[in-house]
Amino acid sequence: MLQFDRVKIGVILALCFMGVLFASPNLFSRTTVESSEWPGFLPSRQITLGLDLQGGVHILFQVGMDEVIRDKLLTLRDNIRDALFGRDIEGGRIRYTGLDAGENKVTVRIVNADEVQAAIARINDLSAPITSGAIGVTTPELEIKRVGDSTLEINLSDPAIEELENSAVARSIEVVRRRIDEMGTREPTIQREGADRIVVQVPGVDDPTRIIELVAAAGKMNFHDVDTRVTVTEAENGRIPPGAILVPMADNEAVNMLLVERPIISGDRLENARLGFDQDGQPSVDFQFDFAGGKKFADHTRENIRRPFAIVLDGEIITAPIIQSAILSGQGQITGNFTVEEANDLAIKIASGALPAPLEALTQRTVGPDLGSDSIAAGQRASIIGFFGVIALIVLCYSWFGVFANIALILNLVLVVGVLSLFGATLTLPGIAGIVLTIGMAVDANVLIFERIREELRSGKSPINAVDTGYSKAFGAIRDANLTTLFAALVLFYLGAGPIRGFAVTLAVGIFTSVFTAFVVTRLMVALWLRGQRRTTLPI
Repeated sequence: MLQFDRVKIGVILALCFMGVLFASPNLFSRTTVESSEWPGFLPSRQITLGLDLQGGVHILFQVGMDEVIRDKLLTLRDNIRDALFGRDIEGGRIRYTGLDAGENKVTVRIVNADEVQAAIARINDLSAPITSGAIGVTTPELEIKRVGDSTLEINLSDPAIEELENSAVARSIEVVRRRIDEMGTREPTIQREGADRIVVQVPGVDDPTRIIELVAAAGKMNFHDVDTRVTVTEAENGRIPPGAILVPMADNEAVNMLLVERPIISGDRLENARLGFDQDGQPSVDFQFDFAGGKKFADHTRENIRRPFAIVLDGEIITAPIIQSAILSGQGQITGNFTVEEANDLAIKIASGALPAPLEALTQRTVGPDLGSDSIAAGQRASIIGFFGVIALIVLCYSWFGVFANIALILNLVLVVGVLSLFGATLTLPGIAGIVLTIGMAVDANVLIFERIREELRSGKSPINAVDTGYSKAFGAIRDANLTTLFAALVLFYLGAGPIRGFAVTLAVGIFTSVFTAFVVTRLMVALWLRGQRRTTLPI
């Protein structure tokens, strides 16, 4: 156990050096590390402080599931219309009346009662199988109930509603994450809470209003033609032509424009949007269509030169330019009286895509930086007191072996910081608690080894044999103790959320580094210390 060849020594020293190297950026400010003066060959990742340490905003959103179900029923209504009375439908058209999407159901009355079964069969063809449960039970998406002779009620099944809600929350989280990431914030926490709620924590931000406005905006963007069949005044007085809608201007809701209801191009054809500046140096939003959208936009602008069109975002017109020439590049620019922040937020909303459901901010709170400073100070005090207390005690108890253990203990902390920095982890107050716990775990391993060596010395073994046997026989107990702790950390990470996961991560990392430093590094130091010496006693 005390034999180390040059390869083993080189590997151990290399691992220690890498840990120190990856931990070193945390000794400098973030500004220094991100500046051009920072050497490119050195690591630049640092541990990011969580919400409870540097302050920020905490917002709880609720996903508007009623709107999700309502949209699904409206789509189902249109699909039923096509299935019963669409063009070139196989089996001929089935006449109906009263097709309507009401509360949680779609109703339709079949004119000819003899065609009800055929109508049910066609509607059943619209029903996709839903797989749910641990054993993969398959159920139909739709439940069709016959009311009277010829009226049908079509409901979404419970598994279908559950899948719809899960999908809406998952897609909402993805859109929210893209929007917040585009703000340049570091390590936001975005996670599901309960069936229909999303928790958003953004460290280092002190304006929850901006986060809410950016995150909760639907982000649904469309391009519409301007309808010129009647004047806006006539439309406001109730003379709205078929297929037209009145839409307010974003910068003045008292001013409306009459638009063609069906969009020229929908926002899902946008491939990218970013902050830009127009020819006068004013902030703007530059956007890019995908191939199909760019071709359609080019054709429309070519055919409608000198005619206006409107860009509508979340039910408001953000700009209504005149087409001056054909736009063949698939690119465009939105200009207006934007500030840089407004233009950037607008670009983020467009680029991130539309939310599948509305979000409502239920609660919001700001965690001030003073609380974060207090937490950091308290954690530092606890760590320093515990650290130096352990160092002093272990030296008093184990003499030179205590010195070796303390060197390994310091290295253990450096390695934990290095690993967390390598993965860009977020450190929270529970995470600090996990690091403090690893100090005790590393000491426990050394105590087990050193006490075992004492027992071997008392049994009459030579110093070298006692050390070799002590490390060999203590390893089993160290392994079992750390495996059970690692299992607990994995359970906490899998079942926990937020700060609990932070604690689990630092605990798991600390388990590996403490075993490495307590069993491998101290054994190497002891072996090098004993090499070439003929000791009859050990200072332990």
